[in-house]
Amino acid sequence: MSLVTAISGTWALLLGIAFIMVGNGLQGTLLGLRASLEGFPAATTGLVMTGYYVGFVAGSTVVPKLLRNVGHIRVFAAMASLASGAVLLHGLWVHPVGWTLFRLLTGFCFAGLYVVTESWLNDAATNRTRGQLLSVYMVLTFCGMGAGQYLLLAADPQSFELFIVVSLLVSVALVPIVLSVSPAPRFEAPAHIGWRELYAMSPLGVAGAVMVGMAHAALFAMTPVYAGLVNLSVGQVSVLMSAALVGGMALQWPIGWLSDRFDRRRIITVVTFAAAAAALAAWSFSTLSWSAFLVFVFLFGGACLPLYSLCLAHVSDYLRADQIVAASATLVLVSGLGLCAGPLLASAGMTLLGPSGLFVFLAAVHAGIGGFALYRMTCRPARPLAEQRHYEAISPRTSPIGAAIAMRQVRDAQDRDLARRSRF
Repeated sequence: MSLVTAISGTWALLLGIAFIMVGNGLQGTLLGLRASLEGFPAATTGLVMTGYYVGFVAGSTVVPKLLRNVGHIRVFAAMASLASGAVLLHGLWVHPVGWTLFRLLTGFCFAGLYVVTESWLNDAATNRTRGQLLSVYMVLTFCGMGAGQYLLLAADPQSFELFIVVSLLVSVALVPIVLSVSPAPRFEAPAHIGWRELYAMSPLGVAGAVMVGMAHAALFAMTPVYAGLVNLSVGQVSVLMSAALVGGMALQWPIGWLSDRFDRRRIITVVTFAAAAAALAAWSFSTLSWSAFLVFVFLFGGACLPLYSLCLAHVSDYLRADQIVAASATLVLVSGLGLCAGPLLASAGMTLLGPSGLFVFLAAVHAGIGGFALYRMTCRPARPLAEQRHYEAISPRTSPIGAAIAMRQVRDAQDRDLARRSRF
């Protein structure tokens, strides 16, 4: 099966997820910006934004069980309908308590949408096309979220119109899915492996996944809050958020290429310290030069966003082939703890240090990962390069199914390499 054939069989799903990612990108930035415009304290906004990630972790656990009984199309339709309605509720009741509950519901629904999408893609792919199809999915994710930032310019963030836009985007995503003639896939929930066992195998991979989750959640949840507190224009907020996303998309594959050719712990160390330096540089230039500020935000996104994939690849280096799929589910739930903690901790830093506390927090988290990586390099020798599995780009805000797809692709790529070597 070629990539074109795989895409033609999943075009409705890919089109639907593109609409959803545009809506998700707009909604996350809109709520952070609107919260600051409404005068919510940073700590309160951090709690509100955490609701999404708590719901996301819950949805990643519960929705796979629903798929067995209800089926993909019905679950997708239910989750999209609930998410569409939850968006409108934000505009009807502008209050921290209500927004926290609505964000929790939104996170649950989006987790369900990702589970359906990623399990469907996995079923449609073969060993030959799985990596390519996953790459298409990742590009759509980044591009959709980036495009969503510029929809902020469509209306006043303090009006109701942008909530309607998000609701429409999520609702329209249903149309190609429901009308698709493609058969729904079989579903098998990934097995589970204990986090203690996983940590014993790869302390850096597991600890890194938690801390990367913290950084990613803080970046996307609290940067719009920062922008509102320092009185950036709506256009500047759009450019600021998209700069981080474009950086992540641009540097994802070069960093992955390097990680396959050098000790992965060294790459993690270099990338994390580079992210910390970029965060501090962005803080330093935030009031001096808008252009320089954007450059350093681009570099920060470029270093920060590939880190989850690096941690996933590092964990897979120490797993047997039969453990990979089970470990992926555990790693998603472990990183979910970081996603939940990130906005809360970042908002605490912003309360203590002012808006710039966000960049101090981001720098501290990445420096912590880098320091732990240096320590781990003293604990055991590097994995031989021939035994390192391949890097596969994936988002930390993925479902256990998506992580399993990535890790299965990692395993298949290594198997192909071993087969090639055995012929010579």
